[in-house]
Amino acid sequence: MMARPQSEWTARPAVALAAGGTGGHLFPAQALAEVLNARGYAVHLLTDRRGLDHSSRFPALMVHVIPSATIVTSKPLSVPGQLLTLGRGLAKARRSLAAINPVAVVGFGGYPSLPPMAAALSLRLPVLLHEQNAVMGKANRVIAPYARLIATAFPEVSLVPPKARSKLALIGNPVRAAVYAASNTPYTPPTADEPFRLLVFGGSQGARIFSDIVPPALAALPAATRRALTVVQQARPEDVERVEQQYREAGIAAEVKPFFTDMAERMANAHLVVARAGASTVSELGVIGRPAILVPLAQSLEGDQMSNAKQFAAAGGGWVIEQSGFTAERLTSLILTLRYDDAGLARAARGAASFGRPDAAERLADLVENLPGGAASRASSSQTLQEGARAIVNGPGHKEIS
Repeated sequence: MMARPQSEWTARPAVALAAGGTGGHLFPAQALAEVLNARGYAVHLLTDRRGLDHSSRFPALMVHVIPSATIVTSKPLSVPGQLLTLGRGLAKARRSLAAINPVAVVGFGGYPSLPPMAAALSLRLPVLLHEQNAVMGKANRVIAPYARLIATAFPEVSLVPPKARSKLALIGNPVRAAVYAASNTPYTPPTADEPFRLLVFGGSQGARIFSDIVPPALAALPAATRRALTVVQQARPEDVERVEQQYREAGIAAEVKPFFTDMAERMANAHLVVARAGASTVSELGVIGRPAILVPLAQSLEGDQMSNAKQFAAAGGGWVIEQSGFTAERLTSLILTLRYDDAGLARAARGAASFGRPDAAERLADLVENLPGGAASRASSSQTLQEGARAIVNGPGHKEIS
């Protein structure tokens, strides 16, 4: 992104946001940026090159691309080079933050957030973390003991370092303005004479299994149920044609695309959602208030998607199917039951809405504005980086971290 004149940087107080380059980290950061902009702050985003894919929609004065690396302990020979890249990221992040001089630095997790957050600590800047999942991620666990506050999206968060537990503040997961606007659409259960609207999406890691399971599951429904069904499904580009063909052969009206720019509106229009259980997904389902069948990604780090899904289901928002048990036969049976259970769907929609926290972005902005400033971090930059590297390499969890 083109940088604006540096004189514009000092016209308003600045806040720096550091986030990994995936939607799960960037969407809540974007929601906070929208609120901070409205409150008169100049927002800067520090992320990796993947974050540039979202930069056109991110309301930042400038996007700073910071070198980063994923530590893969299963390949020990690559670790020194990865640490060197993180060191280069730390140096660049220090230069960027020194020029920005932010009143606060907010980290949203992911390895690309680690160099900026370590740099913020070394510069003695006030640091706030936001954890989107019900399981704290590794990058956030490294920084958590030194952060002033840690905002959480779930009432229960596991793997929080002992020194950081007293800093937790439940605020929810910030959602973008489009999601907040979609929450104004009330849920109306389907009537017998109208289409039953099903939305299916799984993100880049999860769409394949839905392309394999959902079409045959829906094709096995009774003919009358199929005729009254409309499907919107996200699929990988290489799967779109075969998924469309299966729906055509089953006589099911369907729209299949690799990506939908109006996902919030699609969610609000759905009677039932079938999805993965990423933090942004369950938070948006809660804010909009839509019942969902959640299939947590089996490979998600340390079971964060399963933890997310269980807390959503515990609020009454839907049903959880483990990936190992996600079969066409099981999905056919569940959807056939729900299609004609108007009261059950309405009850689940209310449960989902009770789980949602539509004011999370405003509450997080309040924390940013009231974050105590000026106090020195107890760790120097070298201590923070060394401790962070040791925690990444030696910490528990899966060998390959993303």
